[in-house]
Amino acid sequence: MHEAVDALSLSADGKYVDATYGRGGHSGFLLSQLGEAGQLLALDRDPEAIADASARFSGESRFSIHQANFADMAQVLEERQWFGDVDGLLMDLGVSSPQLDVAERGFGFSRDGELDMRMDPGSGLSAAQWLAGVSEGELVQVLRDFGEERYAKRIAGAIVAARAEKPLLRTAQLAEIVKAAHPRWERHHHPATRSFQAIRIKINGELEAVSHALEVAATALKVGGRLAVISFHSLEDRLVKRALRQPIPDPKIPRHLPQPALEAHPWKVVSKPIKASAEELERNPRARSAVLRVAERVL
Repeated sequence: MHEAVDALSLSADGKYVDATYGRGGHSGFLLSQLGEAGQLLALDRDPEAIADASARFSGESRFSIHQANFADMAQVLEERQWFGDVDGLLMDLGVSSPQLDVAERGFGFSRDGELDMRMDPGSGLSAAQWLAGVSEGELVQVLRDFGEERYAKRIAGAIVAARAEKPLLRTAQLAEIVKAAHPRWERHHHPATRSFQAIRIKINGELEAVSHALEVAATALKVGGRLAVISFHSLEDRLVKRALRQPIPDPKIPRHLPQPALEAHPWKVVSKPIKASAEELERNPRARSAVLRVAERVL
């Protein structure tokens, strides 16, 4: 938290965006570092996060919260007339600890819960609904691409066979199917870890959202503004590294068409990748895989 907020090189009266509120750890610390004229806008897809922010910062005039996927950040910033005038943007990717800890959200399998996995339970298909209709071939691809699961074919086959017997509705049910199908387990990792990650990423469109948000960040920040991104697995981190090497896209060219080769590059990387300290890992073991990358908009 401290390294991420410090990386933004705060101006006391600046405009800042916490694109992934979670439960407000970063937002709270960031606000404590701002002056009376500073402003913080937070985004989150999760209605529980919105409720938490509304209660926690109800009397804080410098803070506002908006329910939105950070992929839709451009629209939110344009509505506030902040686009191109943001001093710092923080993105803490992936699932939040409160989502993992509530069994009925369906993100984990340490305790049994409904097989949901949606960051916004009010939109899209739940994991149970998606698994009920997905083809075996697509499931194999999702497990391979989003979970980097080497036994994707065996696991997908087992899931399809199990759903033919009865609906897959609970997290413990799915975890047991994957465990039984998995021939070799990594030390200190449950055999269903990669499969749950893959299905969660698919259900929430996480990698597409990250890619689009990083593209938006290149023009949403003012020149000299800072971007700080915390990723938790190689798929996310790869997208961040790639984005920080790419030129600014031409807004006149539709996103689905190839961009011309440009010399202009929006980012200057301002530090080496930062990992959690030993002290932080004692407080928060989940930070062990976190990588913080920081860049400054220069064009």
